Amino acid sequence: MQYKKILFVSTSDNCRGPWAAGIMMKNSDMQAESRGIISLFQEPANPKATAVAKSNGVDISEYMSRQLGFNDFSTDTLILTMSESMKKKIYEDFTEAENVYTVKEFVGETGDIDETYGGGLSEYGMQFEELERIVKKVIEKLQMK
Repeated sequence: MQYKKILFVSTSDNCRGPWAAGIMMKNSDMQAESRGIISLFQEPANPKATAVAKSNGVDISEYMSRQLGFNDFSTDTLILTMSESMKKKIYEDFTEAENVYTVKEFVGETGDIDETYGGGLSEYGMQFEELERIVKKVIEKLQMK
């Protein structure tokens, strides 16, 4: 299946999701966005997340979080969550949900991309590097199809 849009889903859409979308757009010509499971109002990206992204060539300084909604699902949208629990919540909350995988599951790995909220810049940096590695594998897989 050829996807027209890739949607990365994280908890509050102010760190991991924007990172993943930014990494994908930096490394491919695919359209990528992010959403949050619990993003009740718009807020900017986490300042530590913004700093780490910038130091890695990804600009999320103008990003504002968005809530995952019914209109985000379609047959040509791939939804990649940061955790198995998010994936389950999406299938429980949205009857129209389809093409939902954890980001690691999609590339044949196991485990979650955990939150770093409250950690230091070094923890954010390590998480960014892990997510960048995974997103590059997502790009490779999608380009093979």
